Amino acid sequence: MTILDEILAEKQKEIVQLKQQTFGPKVYKKTPTFKEKVTASSTMNVIAEIKRSSPSKGAIDMTVDPVTQAKIYEAQGASAISVLTDKPFFNGSMEDLQAVREAVDLPILCKDFIIDPIQIDQAKAAGASIILLIVAALPQADLENMNYYARLLGLEVLCEVHNQEEMERALQLDVDIIGINNRNLKTFEVNLDTTEKLSSMVIDPKTILISESGIKTADDVRRVRNAGADAILVGETLMTSTDLPETFKDLRLPLQGKEVQ
Repeated sequence: MTILDEILAEKQKEIVQLKQQTFGPKVYKKTPTFKEKVTASSTMNVIAEIKRSSPSKGAIDMTVDPVTQAKIYEAQGASAISVLTDKPFFNGSMEDLQAVREAVDLPILCKDFIIDPIQIDQAKAAGASIILLIVAALPQADLENMNYYARLLGLEVLCEVHNQEEMERALQLDVDIIGINNRNLKTFEVNLDTTEKLSSMVIDPKTILISESGIKTADDVRRVRNAGADAILVGETLMTSTDLPETFKDLRLPLQGKEVQ
């Protein structure tokens, strides 16, 4: 059984509990969409992640205050904030997401393993503006249905892939945002080659391309930028940084006039 299999089995148990609840509409302040932020930006867009721990790394920062961290991310120019909401494997919560939503004026990604529409209702009620749909976690029919449902609720969808077959499936959908995860979700190994190999499959220039995982240095940013990434999703590098302004400076490289390596 892979780590992904273990996580999805746990999600099935959570969904049974969630379906005993109702998630009514809540009104939050209006914020820009992620697409609007990317369109307006001339530097690499950073989706800055709040991440206490992970199955691959163990504890990263168990004492982090999500609101304080989110405000720092916003002040340093993050284009969006990703909040891990999975409890058993990442020590996150929907309460973290809701607290961040009330504290900042950025788009917020609910980073979780979403396999049922009730999770989308829960994320929306907590204040998420973007949800994650992981192609590896969903049959194509479910992927299509949940993409449609999320957009019907006014949410943006980040459709995540990590190999060619998954990219082919993602491109069959009506999606504006595709994330290429450099971390293999079955082995949790990381390789930036993944972004370089898969980015060329995205033909539509309007599609926002995100490189996720394993981005630590300015050289890493140049590498994925030159492969076509408009944005990067960064968690561990920011969570362990001792100088966030300097780290953001390294990450937010210009998008115009891409350098040729």
